[in-house]
Amino acid sequence: MSKTEIDSVTAEFFGSFDNRGGKAADVARIRRLVLPSGVIVNTAPELTVYTVDEFIEPRQRLLSDGRLVEFSEWETSERTEVAGDIASRFAEYRKSGVLDGEPFEGVGTKTIQFVRTSDGWRITAFAWYDRP
Repeated sequence: MSKTEIDSVTAEFFGSFDNRGGKAADVARIRRLVLPSGVIVNTAPELTVYTVDEFIEPRQRLLSDGRLVEFSEWETSERTEVAGDIASRFAEYRKSGVLDGEPFEGVGTKTIQFVRTSDGWRITAFAWYDRP
């Protein structure tokens, strides 16, 4: 059951950025999926470490101000290891959308760390690398 629950949390995480068809992205749900003291890291173009709120705010703005539309990202493959109440996932993903009127696509890798809490599996940290 743990792997199924982790799959669900991961799908909800990726889905929080989706604004296709004019629907509003729900980036704020990341506050429920990630522990309040979670660590978020982007490795490129330069190493950047975010708190949960520092990560959410600019993405919420970008996905709601009309600059980034028809956006979604999704896993294309993953490896998940579960050991008791901790888990680690290594995922390849794709993304696409229209940024400032220009269609784009991209690929990358995310690593996500999870712990089982009394409320279910939650993300403790994630890092990503978008390939050029």
